[in-house]
Amino acid sequence: MPHYIQLGTIPHKRHTQFRKPDGGLYSEQLFSTEGFSDDYSLLYHIYPPTQIIKTDAPIDVAPKVAEEKMLKHRCFEGFQVKPVSDYLDSRKAVLVNNDCHIVLAAPQKSMSDYFYKNADADELIFIHEGTGTVKTQYGKLDFSYGDYIVIPRGTIYQIHFNDANNRLFIVESFSPFRYPKRYLSRHGQLLEHSPYCERDIRGPKDLETIDEKGDFLIKTKKKGVLYGLHYGTHPFDVIGWDGCCYPYIFSIHDFEPITGRVHQPPPVHQTFDAHNFVVCSFCPRLYDYHPDAVPAPYNHSNIDSDEVLYYVDGDFMSRKNVTRGMITLHPAGIPHGPHPGAVEKSIGKKETLELAVMVDTFHPLQLTEEAIRIENEGYTMSWAE
Repeated sequence: MPHYIQLGTIPHKRHTQFRKPDGGLYSEQLFSTEGFSDDYSLLYHIYPPTQIIKTDAPIDVAPKVAEEKMLKHRCFEGFQVKPVSDYLDSRKAVLVNNDCHIVLAAPQKSMSDYFYKNADADELIFIHEGTGTVKTQYGKLDFSYGDYIVIPRGTIYQIHFNDANNRLFIVESFSPFRYPKRYLSRHGQLLEHSPYCERDIRGPKDLETIDEKGDFLIKTKKKGVLYGLHYGTHPFDVIGWDGCCYPYIFSIHDFEPITGRVHQPPPVHQTFDAHNFVVCSFCPRLYDYHPDAVPAPYNHSNIDSDEVLYYVDGDFMSRKNVTRGMITLHPAGIPHGPHPGAVEKSIGKKETLELAVMVDTFHPLQLTEEAIRIENEGYTMSWAE
């Protein structure tokens, strides 16, 4: 999905001898998606990336589902998820299905004594609050408020925060995140009508090659189980790499909204595509400019998809009593729309400063025990006020 990048030192031809200054061979690793049939990168290690020296007892970290089936609008106060020191312990899955897990996290400390690898899912980490750096085998990614960090499954990383005040909205996807096809030329370039372009994509930089032996713990998640795998060499021993599969960042603030004379449907806000769900960005924008336009969204029936909206910042004219970090879930099967009075109130407004992330899934989502703990129970009947 991202375009070709090269960092560090690599041989002229792939799969050929690439020797160290002392005459020994660097160890080549193919990092690929969908077997050998899609994007890949080639990484060159000082040591083979296979030297496991010890394993820890596995830990069950699968989400605990509280409601498998339901048909009513739900709301959750995301900032009620309490801050937790450890990054992995802080991650609380709230809505899940077989295609994705939607996770909230409020980590207070950086990862320092272990590395993490999600062997199940690509991760989309939206930074609501906090700044810092993601360190990977590919190099470093500096992040701040509004950044989407896209981490392909199997990527080993450490996340370092600049302070203890961090709020993350995470989507774990069991398929790769892609650019929507309608944004791409047949050769893969982002087209002129796309709301972002290659200049907006920030790839890894500052590749640091760490030549160390010892005991390096990589906590690896697979099928809802966390495995502690100890390796004999530092995982960031890469001397160089190239390819099209790597972590990168796109900022929601670089999304260029598509507007029109009348209200535009949600697909104009689409940012990422995945199997059986999409991710959209609602950004500050001018409202519709037809003289009789109704800026508020029209009522619509969710026939084929569950709609999840994560409220980031700004004033949402279609909803009452919105708080930062709130999540609303409008499930497939029943219509939803603006709260009472919102339509008339919107007429004549020229712009919105709202900022939100939307996830539309084409299979129903299930509520976890963590979601029930932070539910705003009055939301279901809020259209009757």
